[in-house]
Amino acid sequence: MDVKEEEQILRPRHVRPSAEDGVTSLYEWVEAAVFSLIVVVLVFAFVFRIMGVDGSSMIQTLHHNDRVILWELFYSPKAGDIVVISRGNEEPIIKRVIGVPGDTISFDAESQQVSVNGKVLDEPYVYIDEYALGAVYTDGSVTVPDGAYFVMGDHRNNSMDSRDSRVGLIDEKDIMGKA
Repeated sequence: MDVKEEEQILRPRHVRPSAEDGVTSLYEWVEAAVFSLIVVVLVFAFVFRIMGVDGSSMIQTLHHNDRVILWELFYSPKAGDIVVISRGNEEPIIKRVIGVPGDTISFDAESQQVSVNGKVLDEPYVYIDEYALGAVYTDGSVTVPDGAYFVMGDHRNNSMDSRDSRVGLIDEKDIMGKA
């Protein structure tokens, strides 16, 4: 223990701290605030970020203007995950991973059922609005190649997703992270 610490301990309680003590205390507060700010910036830059939902393709799960936390660090997409996808200068989109590399995806436009490797998926999160004026899809089947993913919106008849040739299969590098 140095002399200064010993003086503070031995000083009577009714004696006010010196101006030097106040400056030191202020310096410590500023140092803690700057350190905290740096940690927060690093966490939001490299670990996760907050994204806004734009559109209705994920209704009932997510709604327009909802906010989601995007996990980016060491993330590898899995079937059932909700992911954020960004392709170049396009606005990011949010979709659910239905098929991973090697899966064969089949969909029936009439029944709105999706099968993965011959097994019909149980999808309680799917919302089908018979009055939606979204895209119309035909029956189809696709095998997902390495490095790609098949994604769909939960609002099936109002979602532009991997069933649409304008979106197609999603390259792994375009998946920003898990929402």
